[in-house]
Amino acid sequence: MMLGPTDHDLDKFITEFLQPNRHFLEQVNKAVDTICSFLRDNCFRNSPIKVLKVVKGGSSAKGTALRGRSDADLVVFLSCFSQFTEQGNMRAEIISEIRAQLEACQQEREFEVKFEISKWENPRVLSFSLTSQTMLDQSVDFDVLPAFDALGQLVLDSRPSPQVYVDLIHSYSNAGEYSPCFTELQRNFISSRPTKLKSLIRLVKHWYQQMPKGRGSLPPQHGLELLTVYAWEQGGCDCQFSMAEGFRTVLELVRQYRQLCVYWTVNYDNENETVRDFLKLQLQKPRPIILDPADPTGNLGPNARWDLLAKEAVACMSAPCCMGRDGSPIQPWPVKVRDLWGSRGALGGGAMWAGEGHRPRFLHPSCCIHSPSLYISMPCLVCLPEFLLGFCLLS
Repeated sequence: MMLGPTDHDLDKFITEFLQPNRHFLEQVNKAVDTICSFLRDNCFRNSPIKVLKVVKGGSSAKGTALRGRSDADLVVFLSCFSQFTEQGNMRAEIISEIRAQLEACQQEREFEVKFEISKWENPRVLSFSLTSQTMLDQSVDFDVLPAFDALGQLVLDSRPSPQVYVDLIHSYSNAGEYSPCFTELQRNFISSRPTKLKSLIRLVKHWYQQMPKGRGSLPPQHGLELLTVYAWEQGGCDCQFSMAEGFRTVLELVRQYRQLCVYWTVNYDNENETVRDFLKLQLQKPRPIILDPADPTGNLGPNARWDLLAKEAVACMSAPCCMGRDGSPIQPWPVKVRDLWGSRGALGGGAMWAGEGHRPRFLHPSCCIHSPSLYISMPCLVCLPEFLLGFCLLS
């Protein structure tokens, strides 16, 4: 699917057609506040279960919502969960109770909810749309997820205790199973980014949502968001970047999906032995690999038709938005690797170890072999070849 705007019109296109207007955002925020207030004050009012906190997630909380598409994830952290596994065991009962309370509360709060029927016997989420007298014809789609408060009270700019991830690794059965527990970290990873990067994320999401339906399971949208952040980091983290170059870089990453190995150490790293061994196993899996920066069990790469997305990416590279004023193709941001001695070379393989704040860190293959503890801070679009992968996480 191709985008119509030319390269120099992309910023204007995003502002005029993709970015929500202020009134729309105000209405969405009112709806979100209404449900948050209900969850805190009305749910489990006559129950020993207490609501510890309600955390806003999704595109509305990250600042990447598209115009006319309003959705919000609300994670309810409850006192009845004292470990990860209890969240899975009691989830259906909790969701049933929240739904019953919502239905009873509709008239009092002057809103109307329409529930989505889940096909799962033990659903992990309660999905519904909300309308009210103040929102005219608009509705807001909600996902409410009960969760174990694994992180407790987060301290700004500090990472969780490694024990949180040790417990997660020992508890999980399916990839990303307990991802809602890390919603605050996932939200903060995107919401703290520059405004223009969020605009690029909107553009990528718009392109993604134009994909033809019914052709197989496409990669998750969150994976594309993370790939967009990664592309920006590779471009030097410039807040005044060229939107066309940024978009073209994301397309190039999608095209090279068979080589992708993307992860960050902003919340977890290789200092703890259990976490290190687990990450090594994760990174030995087939490409593409895109690990959730908040939840190392969440790999957003596998079991998806990246080939279909790559085909559309290649087609879009010849669209007007990827062409310069003179008709020449827009080039993606350059990919360079710096070796141990400081010389620069063309892309030849390097394992990305992104971390420390939001800035990426990298392991050069030769450094991995001879001195595994050395890190090189330079951009790299693809990771170490499979046969060298075992060196990446050695201590």
